[in-house]
Amino acid sequence: MSESWSGEFYCVKCREKREATGHIEVNAKGTKLAKGVCPTCSTNLTRILGKA
Repeated sequence: MSESWSGEFYCVKCREKREATGHIEVNAKGTKLAKGVCPTCSTNLTRILGKA
Protein backbone atom coordinates (compact mmCIF):
# COMPACT_ATOMS: atom_id res chain seq x y z
CA MET A 1 0.00 0.00 0.00
CA SER A 2 1.49 3.35 -1.01
CA GLU A 3 1.58 6.36 1.27
CA SER A 4 -0.56 9.37 0.52
CA TRP A 5 0.08 13.02 1.30
CA SER A 6 -2.34 15.92 1.40
CA GLY A 7 -1.40 19.57 1.58
CA GLU A 8 -0.42 22.54 -0.53
CA PHE A 9 1.16 22.17 -3.95
CA TYR A 10 2.21 25.07 -6.19
CA CYS A 11 0.54 24.86 -9.61
CA VAL A 12 2.84 26.30 -12.29
CA LYS A 13 -0.01 26.71 -14.77
CA CYS A 14 -2.43 28.50 -12.39
CA ARG A 15 0.45 30.25 -10.56
CA GLU A 16 -1.27 29.64 -7.21
CA LYS A 17 -1.02 27.28 -4.29
CA ARG A 18 -3.68 24.57 -4.34
CA GLU A 19 -4.83 22.03 -1.76
CA ALA A 20 -4.56 18.52 -3.18
CA THR A 21 -3.80 14.93 -2.23
CA GLY A 22 -1.17 12.80 -3.86
CA HIS A 23 0.94 9.69 -3.48
CA ILE A 24 4.54 9.61 -2.21
CA GLU A 25 7.40 8.38 -4.39
CA VAL A 26 11.15 8.17 -3.82
CA ASN A 27 13.37 9.26 -6.71
CA ALA A 28 16.81 7.87 -7.67
CA LYS A 29 18.63 10.28 -5.33
CA GLY A 30 16.54 9.17 -2.35
CA THR A 31 14.33 12.25 -2.10
CA LYS A 32 10.66 11.86 -1.21
CA LEU A 33 8.25 13.49 -3.67
CA ALA A 34 4.50 13.95 -3.39
CA LYS A 35 2.78 13.77 -6.77
CA GLY A 36 -0.80 14.89 -7.35
CA VAL A 37 -3.15 16.57 -9.82
CA CYS A 38 -4.39 20.17 -9.73
CA PRO A 39 -8.14 20.20 -8.97
CA THR A 40 -8.67 23.28 -11.20
CA CYS A 41 -6.65 22.68 -14.39
CA SER A 42 -5.66 18.97 -14.10
CA THR A 43 -1.92 19.71 -14.36
CA ASN A 44 0.46 17.26 -12.68
CA LEU A 45 1.80 18.66 -9.39
CA THR A 46 5.02 17.72 -7.60
CA ARG A 47 6.20 18.73 -4.14
CA ILE A 48 9.59 17.85 -2.67
CA LEU A 49 9.24 16.52 0.89
CA GLY A 50 12.89 15.81 1.80
CA LYS A 51 15.20 12.85 2.23
CA ALA A 52 13.73 9.39 2.65
